Amino acid sequence: MPEKIKLLFIGDIIGEPGFNLTKTLLPTYVTKHKIDFVIANGENITDGKGIVEKDGKKLLDLNIDVLTGGNHTMDKIQAHKYLNETPNVLRPQNYPRGAYGHGYGIFKIPNTELKIAIINLQGRVFMKSIDCPFRAFDWFYEKVKYDTNMVFVDFHGEATAEKIAFGWYVNGRASVVVGTHTHIPTADSRILSGGTAYITDVGMTGSYDSVIGMKKEGSIKRFIYSTPQKFEVADEDLRFSAVLCEIDQQTGKATSIKKIFYPEF
Repeated sequence: MPEKIKLLFIGDIIGEPGFNLTKTLLPTYVTKHKIDFVIANGENITDGKGIVEKDGKKLLDLNIDVLTGGNHTMDKIQAHKYLNETPNVLRPQNYPRGAYGHGYGIFKIPNTELKIAIINLQGRVFMKSIDCPFRAFDWFYEKVKYDTNMVFVDFHGEATAEKIAFGWYVNGRASVVVGTHTHIPTADSRILSGGTAYITDVGMTGSYDSVIGMKKEGSIKRFIYSTPQKFEVADEDLRFSAVLCEIDQQTGKATSIKKIFYPEF
C-alpha cells in the first residue's frame, strides 16, 4: 500500500483541441509521476460549452477516473440522461435539491484498497444564485468522513476572494481544493496550515491564442458592441494545465502540490 497517493487534476479541457492535447500528454505524465488517480474538469469539452455522452466517454477512455464540471455542465439538454446515469461525471453539488446528475461521489483508487471522496461545488459571486457551497461542503463532509480521510474539492467560481475564503473554510478537512472556471492559471499553489493543498485556479487545457479558449475575434466584438457573438473553440497555441498533488493516506493531509503547465510561455 503506497504511503502517499499521487493525484493529477487537469484544468478545464476546452473542446476537441483540448481533448487531443490531453490524449497526447496524459500517458506521459501518468507514467513519469506514477499517478494513482486522475481527475479532470470536463464542462467545456463539447464545442467549448457543456458535456454530452460521446465526449464524456472519450475523456474517461483516456483513463481519467472522474470528471468534474461547473456552470456549463448542464447547458446541453441531451446531456441530462448521461449525467444521471454516470456517477463519475459530476456537476456542482449545490444546485437545488432534485437537479439531475451527481454532485459528489466516493471512488476507489485503482490498485489499492483506498477511497477518495470528491465533490464539485460552484461559487455564487457573479454567478447563478444557487445553494451555499460552504454549507454544501459541511453536509458532504459529515456524510463521507467516516468512509475516507481523502477529500478532493473542485470549486468552480468566478471570484478569487470567494475561492480563497472557501479554501480557508475547509482547511484541515479537505485534502485538496482546486479552483476552476476562470481558465487563467494562478501562481498561488500551496499547502494551507491544516494540510489542505490549495490553488485559486488551475487554468485551462486548450488554446491560449484565444480569449479563455474561444476564438479572439468574436470575444472582442462582444465586448466592443455589447451584442451576442458566435463562440468558436480556438485551436492554436495549445497548452496543458494541471496540478499534481500528494496526499498522505494515513492522515488525509496533502504533502505537496505542484503546478504543471506545458509548454511554458
